[in-house]
Amino acid sequence: MKFLLDRNSKDKRWLAIWLAGLLTLGLWDVLFLNRPALNLLMKGLGNTVIISLLVIAFSLLLGWLSALALYFLEQQKVQAPYLGAVFLLNIIRSVPQIVGILGGYILLTVYIQSGALQSRSATLILIALVISLFVFLEVGDLIRERIVYFKERDFFNAMLVCGIREGRIINREILWKNSLPHIFNKLISIFGMSIFLLCSIDFIISVGLSREVSSVNLPVTLGNLLARIDSKQDILAIGTTLTDPAYLPNLFFAHLQGISVAALIVFTLLCLYHISNGFSRRLEI
Repeated sequence: MKFLLDRNSKDKRWLAIWLAGLLTLGLWDVLFLNRPALNLLMKGLGNTVIISLLVIAFSLLLGWLSALALYFLEQQKVQAPYLGAVFLLNIIRSVPQIVGILGGYILLTVYIQSGALQSRSATLILIALVISLFVFLEVGDLIRERIVYFKERDFFNAMLVCGIREGRIINREILWKNSLPHIFNKLISIFGMSIFLLCSIDFIISVGLSREVSSVNLPVTLGNLLARIDSKQDILAIGTTLTDPAYLPNLFFAHLQGISVAALIVFTLLCLYHISNGFSRRLEI
C-alpha cells in the first residue's frame, strides 16, 4: 500500500482509485438501481470496454505494419511507393477523427439496415476497426520515432555487420527490448481516447439521428445510454440541486441510471489520463 503515498507511483495510485471507484459504483448500483437498468448499464459498459480493447489491438497492429512498411519502402531506390504510402497516411491524418468515424458509422448503419450485417460480434469488431483507422497513426508515429532514435546508435550498425537481419533488430532489439514501456503508455492513452470517441459518436448519433437510428440495432454503449431520454432527465436533475440543495440525495436514488453512466465516462477518462501521465513520469518516458 506504500504506492498510495509514493509521489513516484502516481499511475498505481490512480489505477487503485479507478478500480475502487468502479467497485463502489457497481455495488451502489446493485443495491439501488432497478434490475433492467442495471443489466442495460452492465451491457453498455461491457460493449464499451470490448470495443476499446479491440481498438488497442487494431491500432497496435496497424501502427506496427505502417511503421515497418514506411521504413522499408524508404530504403528502396524507387521512392514512388514510399511517397504514395506517405500521401495516403497524410490523407487519413488530415481527416478530423470525429468526422471520419461518423462516416464509418454511416456505412455501418447502411449495412445493418440492408441486413448484410446481423452479427453482434461482427458489429463490435467493425466499430473498433473504424475507430482504429483514425487513431493508429499515433502508434505508427511512435514506432517510427523509436526506430529513428536507435538507428543513430552504434549498436544498430554493429548488429548489421554481425549479419543480424534488419527486421529482427527493429522488432526484437528496438521495439521489444527498448520501447515496450513507451508503446504500453501510448496504448493506455489510446484506450482512453477510444472510450471518448466511441461515447461522443454514439451520443451524437443517438441525439441527432434518433428517428433514423432507432430502427438500427447498434450495440448498447455508454454513449448511447447517456443519450436516452431517461438518462438525460437524470443529468438535468443535477441543475435542480442549484436551487434546491436538499434535492441532492435524490440524485443517487431516483436518478441513478443517468448519474451512473455519466460518472463512469468522466471518472474513467480522468483516471486513465492520470494513469498514463503517472506511468510516463515514473519511467521517465
